[in-house]
Parts: sequence; structure tokens; C-alpha cells
Amino acid sequence: ISKSAIVQSAMLLKLTLYTRHSCFLCDKMKAAIRHVADDIPLSLEEIDIDTSPELTARYGRDIPVLLVEGHEIARHRVTTDALRKTLGERTAGHPRL
Repeated sequence: ISKSAIVQSAMLLKLTLYTRHSCFLCDKMKAAIRHVADDIPLSLEEIDIDTSPELTARYGRDIPVLLVEGHEIARHRVTTDALRKTLGERTAGHPRL
């Protein structure tokens, strides 16, 4: 792995989205994330809660849930503007940037 690849990887904000198939709100949140990803470097891990009985019990119908660097920032809905603002604040104070 090149040094530039390591630096670039370290600069990405890590987003985790708890979701499931056929979830309208999940699709809307993914669209907002994709839109913001054009401007803010991030990586997205999507986790289908239906693949784990523990996650299904934990979240049930209370999805989508979006985490940034392990901290919940949104549940059910997020606008593109709100997400951009939150992630912009995180990158401004991001120790790896």
C-alpha cells in the first residue's frame, strides 16, 4: 500500500448505516449520504439489521440509524444540508485531517 493511499484512507470519515431491505427511509438516507460524499471524503458501511437477530432486536423498526466514527448522528431522517453541516464540523475538528 502506498503512503498516499494510507493518508487518503486516514482522511475518510467512517460512516455506518444500520438499514434493511425495502426501507423507504433507509433509501432516502443513503441518497443524502451519496450526495454529500461528492464533497466530503467518507467511507460508508451498510449493515442490514436483518442479518443479525441481535441487531434486529436492538433496532427493530427504529431505522435507519447513521453513525459517524461510531457516534450516532441521525435516526430515521437526515437532510442533505444537515448531514453536510454535521460532517463538515467533524472534518474541521477531525484529528486525522
